[in-house]
Amino acid sequence: MATTADIRNGLTVEMDGQLFIIAEFQHVKPGKGGAFVRIKLKNVRTGRVIERTLNAGASIEIVRLDSRDMQYLFHDETGYTFMDQETFEQISLTEDIVADQKKWLRDGEICRVMFHGDTPLTLEIPFFMELKVTETAPGVRGDTVSGSGKPATLETGAVIQVPFFIEQGDTIRVDTRTGEYLDRIARAK
Repeated sequence: MATTADIRNGLTVEMDGQLFIIAEFQHVKPGKGGAFVRIKLKNVRTGRVIERTLNAGASIEIVRLDSRDMQYLFHDETGYTFMDQETFEQISLTEDIVADQKKWLRDGEICRVMFHGDTPLTLEIPFFMELKVTETAPGVRGDTVSGSGKPATLETGAVIQVPFFIEQGDTIRVDTRTGEYLDRIARAK
């Protein structure tokens, strides 16, 4: 079993029957009393961040998570189906694992799924995606100078703000973490 001396950012630990990723830690040695470690833990399932204080040398349980590249296939009433790229095994992820990332999923997209043993825990989609604009209002001449934008619906169904010069059929790059438009890849033909 590991101790607080083994703590580092990104390490996965089990506390109170739940899995957490260490987001931040600080060893503190006050002038009076024993040393301790202050850590911020991010819950793997819920994403909620909590703070804990442990005495120096306290035992912690380190957990090894496996990640696999999986291809998104389809969505039905049982969940979101993904296929392992190496074994071709299919799994179904529940709505709570996929969460808000479902608006970026498209057929054939390669995503990373984190597992604890055989249990899927989280889904990580690519940070940057190139998506086609399926619907947006036409740009008006002279609007390209203003700093605001207009809503655009993407091929995955997500709606984001884009500059006025973006047209229906254009392919754009999007940051999926923030939902922001980055740049235009190709013009509509």
